[in-house]
Amino acid sequence: MLNLIVVVILSYLVGSIPTSIIVSKMVKGIDIRHHGSGNAGGSNVFRILGWKYGLFVILLDALKGVIAVLLVSRLYFGSFPFPNATPFDDFTLVQIIAGIAAVLGHIWTVFAGFKGGKGIATGLGFLVSIVTIDMLLGLVVFAIVVAVSKYISLGSLSAAVSVPLFMIIRENIFGVDISGYHTILPFTIFLAFLVMYTHKANLTRIFSGNENKISLSKKKN
Repeated sequence: MLNLIVVVILSYLVGSIPTSIIVSKMVKGIDIRHHGSGNAGGSNVFRILGWKYGLFVILLDALKGVIAVLLVSRLYFGSFPFPNATPFDDFTLVQIIAGIAAVLGHIWTVFAGFKGGKGIATGLGFLVSIVTIDMLLGLVVFAIVVAVSKYISLGSLSAAVSVPLFMIIRENIFGVDISGYHTILPFTIFLAFLVMYTHKANLTRIFSGNENKISLSKKKN
């Protein structure tokens, strides 16, 4: 049990690394939380510092999820301390728990007053190794929505909602046997609702026409 707690804490701390704050201070000498939407996430860096730094932060945030799932989880050894009723083996279940801890760390980072980003990129890094095809399809949805609307937040929301929908369609309509479907699907639905919760202010601004749009041609300072 203690070993699992250590993995959860370390994964949370990895997810808590405030990459957007670090990059914005190193590049521009600013605290990204005092600019744009005030959110400490890659999308706000995208708007304030430009697409190159925004993409860099998003990749770093995704890497946090990957590190938690592929590296920190390997610190776990022994049998799972609770009955494992999932279709996954014990180690895969530990990886899922580590990924969730990293996402929570990103959203509620201990290094920045428990106010971090929206958890999209870290969740992507976590899930892409488990439901790869559905996550890649979600990325396509994200790219299309952002290209059309110029709203990163709307693209993130659309992608998060599309992942469980793609899983349902592939499993139940096309007959694809998705490993751990009945365990992962509820989690992806939960994650979609979590994303909607963390984006509630963005939704309000979108409906009121006050949400910031991104531009690939210039930076907004």
